[in-house]
Amino acid sequence: MKKGYKILLFFAFLLLALIFSYSELIIYGLRQGKGQWHIVYYAKPVEDFLSDTTVDQSTKDKLKLVQDVRKFCVADLGLSDTENYTEMFDQQGEPVLWVVTACEPFNFIPYQWKFPVVGTVPYKGYFEERLAFEEAERLKELGLDTNIRTVGGWSTLGWFKDPILSEMLLRSDGDLANLIVHELVHATIFVKDSVEFNENLASYIGDKGAELYLKSSGNENGLTEYIRSKEDQQKFVNHILRGFQKLDSLYTKNAKASIEVKKSLKTELIDSIMSSLDTLTLNDLNYLNKLNGYQPNNAYFMSFKRYRAKQPQLDSLYTVQFDSNLINFIQYFKNQYAAE
Repeated sequence: MKKGYKILLFFAFLLLALIFSYSELIIYGLRQGKGQWHIVYYAKPVEDFLSDTTVDQSTKDKLKLVQDVRKFCVADLGLSDTENYTEMFDQQGEPVLWVVTACEPFNFIPYQWKFPVVGTVPYKGYFEERLAFEEAERLKELGLDTNIRTVGGWSTLGWFKDPILSEMLLRSDGDLANLIVHELVHATIFVKDSVEFNENLASYIGDKGAELYLKSSGNENGLTEYIRSKEDQQKFVNHILRGFQKLDSLYTKNAKASIEVKKSLKTELIDSIMSSLDTLTLNDLNYLNKLNGYQPNNAYFMSFKRYRAKQPQLDSLYTVQFDSNLINFIQYFKNQYAAE
């Protein structure tokens, strides 16, 4: 009995030690679970909104589009058939998730967080704005460049039934279709510790899948608007990625320079990158309005590398090896990296 008591006491101390060691992660997990639970619990079936006479027709049309895109993703693209986006959470016009990213100030080395299941990731989400800014301040005190953004959608990788967020419905038909395809790719294909691959692949398939959907549904106006918007986006992304390369070269070339010199050179180059945006020939002259007066940092430029830098390689694979057949392209990656 005495021996058994000692063994029990040993494991009790071990458990307490583990809780103490991982207390921050446990608290974060509980907060995230609470935030996600709130959204899932208060989400209502799409059918409730469609049958509600007080819901305006434009909202109903967008909800029908989401359901149509879901069916297209499963039947025509071979993405996983889940219950995602069969319910909607009313945000009441407010953001629900803030994401923090950080990066070395004179090197493109992202700050990484470690989590169970998903592994190492270069971002951290919060359902409370205050906590996101507190984390960003902590990272700034470490000398890092930080960035905070709200997000319009995310995948819980099957842990929850991902709902439509009401603010999604403010998007254009093409942009909304793109978002749904993108997130359903995450629910279908996932590689642990490979955020850049996961996001680039989902972005690429989202772009192509949305275009195919609009064509198959006969939405000519939506397709025209989508193609023009994607042309503008691609020009902007290419410009920022060129800026990323220039900054990367600058940091390498001046690795031994003083901090003051590095800061000066960095600020001068970023100013040049942003001021030369007006040289882009865009379809929508208002496309860049949201960037007026904005001074990005390394964390901002890293986000474009994370989501878009691998697009040329994926496009080559798609067009050459798979003869622009998106179903076969998706099946290829499903065979290798099917999400569990």
